[in-house]
Amino acid sequence: MAGPVGRWIVLLFRIPSEPARHRIALWRDLRKAGAISLGQSAWALPDVPAVQPVLERVERRTATAGGELLRLAADGLTPADADRLAAMYESARAEEWREFLADCDKYRAELDREQAQEKYTLAELEEEEQSLDRLRRWYRDLRFDEYADAVYARLGSPPISPQSGGTAGPGTGGGTRL
Repeated sequence: MAGPVGRWIVLLFRIPSEPARHRIALWRDLRKAGAISLGQSAWALPDVPAVQPVLERVERRTATAGGELLRLAADGLTPADADRLAAMYESARAEEWREFLADCDKYRAELDREQAQEKYTLAELEEEEQSLDRLRRWYRDLRFDEYADAVYARLGSPPISPQSGGTAGPGTGGGTRL
């Protein structure tokens, strides 16, 4: 690992299985926040101040669902455990970039198909604009997330670069402009 990992917040929760919408909403919030799944109903987030709003949202969602939430501070029992948590986090971020880039490739392939077919209808244009807007929002969420920057600073490693799947220093703006 590139630097000191620091503490992690481990979230353990129990939510009734029905209605499923509560569990799904919680899962989506945690994934969007960059939490890593440690197992069924167990998630970890780096302990940085920027994670506080996420914790508050998780607490509200759990309470609304009639569930229970337990928050624990963790460091990793050994340095190898701490490094494993950091590696899991970085791997999850790299996977997010791979998913994003795969969607970008699909979008470009769709544009190429439509151009080859000379399919230039207003409905197609509106659909492609919606897809592009979605990709732009996703890119901003991945690249310009203050929470992610705080986490990478705590981990002692730079954020993942969209071009190479490697790393890029803070403020490099890495990647193609969408």
